[in-house]
Amino acid sequence: MKKATLTALSALLLIGMTSTASAQKKTVTFLSGQNEDVGYTRIISDLAKEYQQKTPSVVYEYQNNTTNGTQKLQLLANSGNLPTLYSISEPTLLVQLYNKGEVADLEATFKKLGIYNKLNPVAVNINKKLTDGKLLGLPLELNIEGIWYNKKLFKESGIKEPKTWDEMMSAAEKFKAKGIQPFSASGDQKWPLTRLIGGYAARKYGADVMDRVKAGTLKLTDPGFIEAARVVQDMGKKGYFGQGVNTIDYDTAVDTFLQGKAAMFYMGSWVLRDLNDEKRNKIGAANVGFFNLPNVTGGKGSTSDWSINTGLTVAVNQKQNDAQLGNWLKYVFNSYANKSMADLGMLTGFKVSKMPKNVPTLTSMTQKKLNAAKNGYLWWEGLFSAKATAVSWDNVQPLVTGDLSPEEYMQQLQNALK
Repeated sequence: MKKATLTALSALLLIGMTSTASAQKKTVTFLSGQNEDVGYTRIISDLAKEYQQKTPSVVYEYQNNTTNGTQKLQLLANSGNLPTLYSISEPTLLVQLYNKGEVADLEATFKKLGIYNKLNPVAVNINKKLTDGKLLGLPLELNIEGIWYNKKLFKESGIKEPKTWDEMMSAAEKFKAKGIQPFSASGDQKWPLTRLIGGYAARKYGADVMDRVKAGTLKLTDPGFIEAARVVQDMGKKGYFGQGVNTIDYDTAVDTFLQGKAAMFYMGSWVLRDLNDEKRNKIGAANVGFFNLPNVTGGKGSTSDWSINTGLTVAVNQKQNDAQLGNWLKYVFNSYANKSMADLGMLTGFKVSKMPKNVPTLTSMTQKKLNAAKNGYLWWEGLFSAKATAVSWDNVQPLVTGDLSPEEYMQQLQNALK
């Protein structure tokens, strides 16, 4: 056989092998504790299905995790079976997995794909605080947290937006006296209650309070933290959260507020998807107001400091981070912000390049407050280990019922930090 013929055959074989490789099936699996038809999981799933129609070789699968997320991820990591994308609530575990080569550096990945400029710098900075300066989580949301309130109930009761924590407690007492539940809250979820402890501490010590705890210059047994726990305990003991708060789940807490049964509701701006739902919001969007947690008298914090986060962290599996996944990521996250805003009026950590004509009023109002925020701080457990987070959540239930003292709550939490 002539040399030229051999060369031609080799070239054909190489083309055939390349064609086969490019057509190889790839499955992109997303594991999350959130239902597929809600929020960011809905947007990603919709875009992934669009991409699958255009590129049948990349198949999308959604998996809903109803068990302990941290334990499941640890088991999957130990067996080398982590999914392509997955929700992860423990930043310390995320860093551990990154150090083992399991998690993609999204700054490097997105720069390589040419879509890093799609990210909001505020969202990037907040995410990096969680994971030792590395961008390891997709900023699928960009949330500020504060108090949503029923304007109609406030007006009828002659109450204005409180500027101090004492004024907010005075308002709560007036509502209670009128037979109106002051605050809706989900003690079943636990974290909505610990958010109030963290918020009070941020107003007492300043926005950098938990950075100082991590650095060891403040201890959770210091007087200001005991005060924060006692204030939230008093809210529970005085009935400001209503009856049986520790049995109230998230959806019930949302509906309690949206049905006009509670005057105030501490929650992040992810709740806009419910506030903007005309069928669910019985009090009407026009009757919903929003204010930051008020100042603590003599405290170092400020209402220009907001609790800001990017929602539950979603990581990308570095071991699956190949060219096929890169193309998928580029397709999904080129369109993610615009679709989130258009379909759900949802604020995300990605830049909107095409603002829809009819942005919900509450979304616009929240966006303005987010734009005016001068400083952002993480939630109470943002820098905690998995163990400390569990202690914080589990102990807040007996704290608000008076079965655990503020001193015991903070001492056990301080011990867990070690």
